[in-house]
Amino acid sequence: MISGFATFEGTKKFTENSGVNKDNFKEFQSLYLSNVGIGTYLGDADSKTDELVTNAVKQSVLSGVNVIDTAINYRSQKAERSVGKAIMELIQEDRITRDQIFVSSKNGYVTNDADVQLGFWEYVKEEYSQKGIIEEGDVTSGYHCMTASYLSDQLDRSLKNLGLDCIDLMYLHNAVEGQIKDVSKEKFLDNLKSVFKLYEQKRQEGKIKFYGMATWECFRVPNDNLQYLSLEETVNMAKEIGGENHGFRFIQLPYNMNYDQALLGKNQLFGTENISILEAAVRLGIGVFTSVPFMQGRLLTPGTMPDFNNLKPSLRALQFIRSSPGVLAPLVGQKSAEHVLENLEIMKIPPMSESEFLALVKTLTS
Repeated sequence: MISGFATFEGTKKFTENSGVNKDNFKEFQSLYLSNVGIGTYLGDADSKTDELVTNAVKQSVLSGVNVIDTAINYRSQKAERSVGKAIMELIQEDRITRDQIFVSSKNGYVTNDADVQLGFWEYVKEEYSQKGIIEEGDVTSGYHCMTASYLSDQLDRSLKNLGLDCIDLMYLHNAVEGQIKDVSKEKFLDNLKSVFKLYEQKRQEGKIKFYGMATWECFRVPNDNLQYLSLEETVNMAKEIGGENHGFRFIQLPYNMNYDQALLGKNQLFGTENISILEAAVRLGIGVFTSVPFMQGRLLTPGTMPDFNNLKPSLRALQFIRSSPGVLAPLVGQKSAEHVLENLEIMKIPPMSESEFLALVKTLTS
């Protein structure tokens, strides 16, 4: 198991050694984080994909990316193992140290293990039910479970899969989206409070540094939608449990030139003011990572996105997202060496300034 976690000194050293434009790192929570991260969501649960993901993570890190995102249910635990192998090899090759990279994972969905020859429900019964980790009624119709016993078990499995003593950021994965069809909003918020208590405990144990919520709908929908969650109220819940030095510091949500609600939707009530989730995150000191920058390739079709800055479609998509005020980094799912090479050309140029970005938005929305 590799000990340590991302630190100010380590991530600063990474920026100095990266060879990329220094404007492509943002300082947040006393860490220097690349403004593009690598995601590991898609792909078959096979050894060929394992190798592709491991190599893509290594290539991304060596190209100046120190933000790595995964989840225990991605490829039925094989995504985490591929990330762990990449980190181990990079450290063994003296290319990085553990304190230079920021690793996030997610738990909450019920998952099997692609390396264990059992069917999904057989695995759930043998690994969770029979051991008392999951009890009857714990799992929703969305295959989601957010009990303390399950999330604690999943964290330990994630640490083992990744080969790490500590994960920099653990997200509760699509909690509202996975629960709200079966649980009242009041009950959900009570359960969320219990999860935050668990995560604060895991911080004390040194198993995680920060926690957050990886989401799909809840921070983008109108506030009369059942899935809606107030970021300010969520932060206040974390403060109530962990004090001013609580660990709830990050969220993840979909955002691109098509899914623009995070930027343009004024759905978050802040005092008496309606503001966007990105603006709310800035005011509350919450870092935002974004998913689906290319909408799984659909945005890269010629003519789909407006042209600007003479950039190819993939770089245009990334430049728009990472230049948005409030966004730390888009997370790019990439496996082939060619795609990594093409996408990470973006690290050779700086993001747009805020004034350039706002002028572009004004042009695009007029």
